[in-house]
Amino acid sequence: MTRLSRRSTLAGLAAGAIAAPGILRAQTARELVIVTYPGRLSEPHRWLGDQMERRHPGLRVRLVPSDSQDIVAQIKAAQGHSAFDAMPNDEPPHITAMAEGYIAKRNDGALRNLGSVFPDLLAKSQGFGVPATYSLVGIAYNAQMVRNPPESWADLWKPEFRGKIGIARTSSNLGLATLAIAAKTFGGSETALEPGWAKLRELDAKAARSPAILTQMLEREEIAIAPLWNNNTASAAEKGLPIRFVMPKPGAIAIISFMSGIANSRHPDLVNEWLDGILSAEYQARAAASPFFFGPTVRGVAVPDAAKPYTPSTPAEVLALQTIDWPAIAPQRGGLVERFDRVFSL
Repeated sequence: MTRLSRRSTLAGLAAGAIAAPGILRAQTARELVIVTYPGRLSEPHRWLGDQMERRHPGLRVRLVPSDSQDIVAQIKAAQGHSAFDAMPNDEPPHITAMAEGYIAKRNDGALRNLGSVFPDLLAKSQGFGVPATYSLVGIAYNAQMVRNPPESWADLWKPEFRGKIGIARTSSNLGLATLAIAAKTFGGSETALEPGWAKLRELDAKAARSPAILTQMLEREEIAIAPLWNNNTASAAEKGLPIRFVMPKPGAIAIISFMSGIANSRHPDLVNEWLDGILSAEYQARAAASPFFFGPTVRGVAVPDAAKPYTPSTPAEVLALQTIDWPAIAPQRGGLVERFDRVFSL
């Protein structure tokens, strides 16, 4: 039997490493895991990930498309370091994530682009993550079914639209916003929603379980008109369908999407670089373009012509935007979903 000396063993291991450099790469490679949007809406994130991979040989930026709360459950259940490093959240879940502690406080000193963010949007982050983009809730309609498009939120209650309107379930941010809009249009508020419930019942509306299903109903002419995201509307219009978008008076509803680092990430340095990249003019311009139509959250980013029907492009349009008092309404979500399902038989 041949005995191996320490020297011969080390030499053999070195030779093996030279013959298989992938082993060393696997040992030193890093992976940044980012929760992203399903479908084409993930493409700006993929572009940003590719930029980071080029700057850091051996780094892999892996995107996990999901709009499911299963991801949140995994993050909250993780012991020690999370399997995910950063994630997007609209305003209501962002508020919940802060309260439950599974997203990390922002490191302002590590973000060179933070000074370019619109101050009002940055303030809404409350020191967690960065305002990545915003989307609008406006009114979408099928131009072949609607002769006189609505100009205001109150126009949804015109007799000619009764029974032709679709609304989203309050489990979605779109559905919550629709309820709040109805309340605020008729004398209520986020803390006084009863006028909203009464006015939604007046619509004789068809309810959809998600914004995606609501969009399909509009495309199939099951409904003629609906409060809807600008992104969904733009996607339908780009298919060649006669779907149009209105930013109704007194203003469309802007809902911010934040990108936040996950608490206990293994790679806080890379997370900071990712967040700073989200705030770069290059990323913001790409996200604002077709077919994404996300609103830019930093100064100096021009809205492309193709996006102007769906995204505010003038100071007047930006100033007209409304917001929802999400800290007031988000904690009520569970009860609001149960009530919506009872009222609309879902």
